Amino acid sequence: MKITDEMLMQVEKPARYLGGELNMVKKDPTGVKIRFAYAFPDVYEVGMSHLGSQILYYMVNERADTYMERAYSPWPDMEKIMRANNVPLGTLETQTGLSSFDMLGVTLQHEMTYTNILNMLDMSGIPIYSKDRDESHPIVLAGGPSAYNPEPMAPFIDFFYIGEGEAMLNAVLDRYAELKDAGTDRANTLKELSKMPGIYLPSFYDVSYNIDGTISSFKPNNPNAPAKIKKVLLPSMESAPFPKRMLVPLIETVHDRVALEVFRGCMRGCRFCQAGFVYRPLREKPPTELAAQAKELIEGTGYEEVSLLSLSTCDYSAFKELLGDLIDYCDEQNVNISLPSLRIDAFSPELMEKVQKNRKSSLTFAPEAGSQRLRDVINKQITEDEIFEGLTRAFSGGWSRVKLYFMLGLPTETQEDIEGIASLAYKILEKYYELPKDKRPKPPSVNISTSCFTPKPFTPFQWDGQNSYEEFGTKQRLLKSRINDKKIKYSYHDAGGSLLEGIISRGDRRVSEIIFNAWKNGAKFDSWSDMLNKAAWNQAISEFSQEHFDTTFYTTRGRSFDEILPWDHIDIGVSKEFLMKEKQRSLEGEVTPNCRASCAGCGLGEVCHVK
Repeated sequence: MKITDEMLMQVEKPARYLGGELNMVKKDPTGVKIRFAYAFPDVYEVGMSHLGSQILYYMVNERADTYMERAYSPWPDMEKIMRANNVPLGTLETQTGLSSFDMLGVTLQHEMTYTNILNMLDMSGIPIYSKDRDESHPIVLAGGPSAYNPEPMAPFIDFFYIGEGEAMLNAVLDRYAELKDAGTDRANTLKELSKMPGIYLPSFYDVSYNIDGTISSFKPNNPNAPAKIKKVLLPSMESAPFPKRMLVPLIETVHDRVALEVFRGCMRGCRFCQAGFVYRPLREKPPTELAAQAKELIEGTGYEEVSLLSLSTCDYSAFKELLGDLIDYCDEQNVNISLPSLRIDAFSPELMEKVQKNRKSSLTFAPEAGSQRLRDVINKQITEDEIFEGLTRAFSGGWSRVKLYFMLGLPTETQEDIEGIASLAYKILEKYYELPKDKRPKPPSVNISTSCFTPKPFTPFQWDGQNSYEEFGTKQRLLKSRINDKKIKYSYHDAGGSLLEGIISRGDRRVSEIIFNAWKNGAKFDSWSDMLNKAAWNQAISEFSQEHFDTTFYTTRGRSFDEILPWDHIDIGVSKEFLMKEKQRSLEGEVTPNCRASCAGCGLGEVCHVK
């Protein structure tokens, strides 16, 4: 009942299923009290690149009483072989089937991985619906950024962990160990865990609906269930749990590098960005701690690149000090430093020369919108002058290729805003040709990419309607028609996946039916554009058993401030009143200053220490 060498010989990348990586944790499974399986609902190369997974893996495995093991979604070639040979999905560490563990944790990184979660449960022999599980099955918990709206996955998950894993997961495991020692049954174990901060049991809540499909009430049905589930968070990132070593994969992954989280949260307040609100407040790590972690991890992995991760790395208050600590050491070790979240207004050729000895072929920035009016609406806090100044510095420093990311379908968007994207690209070319000839040895290249805006919970745009498939297509064609220069290249995302994401991201419990039926119809790896099974999803949508509304209820429909939203029972600390205020300011084109410039009163004052 395990993967054999013969099976491995038949798949594209057998190393995905081997385990045994450098720094893999090895324990005697019979010598621990809690066996915890951590399931990442995507292929190995993606899961191994996820920093949060590495943090939790080593944090939990520091416990003497717990062994956390890993599982990833098998690629279709391996899934076919496993199902044909009745091999259940197991862990890389011991190949133990996931159904044999005490707890199974799944991470909700993105809505388009949800069918993979159902597939992993099915391949493990674990009932997909929580109501069908008994004492022989592991407790299934879920966390991660998409868990802030848990409702679309509520019927499949025993309990949700709302917040940052480092804050309370060890306490949850401590309590579980006590209950297991006492011989507590499954139902009462879940009941006791529900009393802990950040724990949400969907079965403890009842939802009723109005005739138009909106929620009429969302109420606890159990005295242990609080009316609001407040996210748990680390009050400080200083000395926060972080691996002293990292798993080093056997094959190339999406990000082959040491990853350092310089701070968590964001001070910018871009109104489209869910991460910027749910990860508040901003908390920084001390530069000396980061430098020490970088050196330890480079020596323990052999990686040739260290990446400074955050939502906006140049906002780190000790940025220069940190680079001063890192540059000499990284030069000695021939290690590159990468800054993947660099803002265009903070671009410095001198800085890039220091951190990237082998200059990259292009620079990537995200203006997000083509006009100043729309950038003010979304609170991007960057002007056209700052864009041109940053790019002029880049061109003067020897860069000639630029990638720019934008969104189509933002609230209040007009044709002028869309045409402004093309206009901006042409102005960038003009800036390049303003340089003396000896300063521009290569022809310029401006790559424009647009994604389709999806409104997200816990943002000021959570009440806005999403564009339809036809509207997105019209806007993409309009922009394409305005670009007639070979030095400007335009690429865009298909709107189909974005609309599916829109259904799920703001969905209620009824959306679980669509997810389940899409999976039954063959959907999986939906976040991969070449794997998205539109027919499976379209069939699931057509089978959706709601009489009074269709799936545009979740996408193109605008919401009123009075409507009960499916995630209103989750408290992220940022007040709903603040989000309403930000929505009104967006309509007036008013910019809200960043948190260091002025406190906007988001509701996190007691735990926020931004200076």
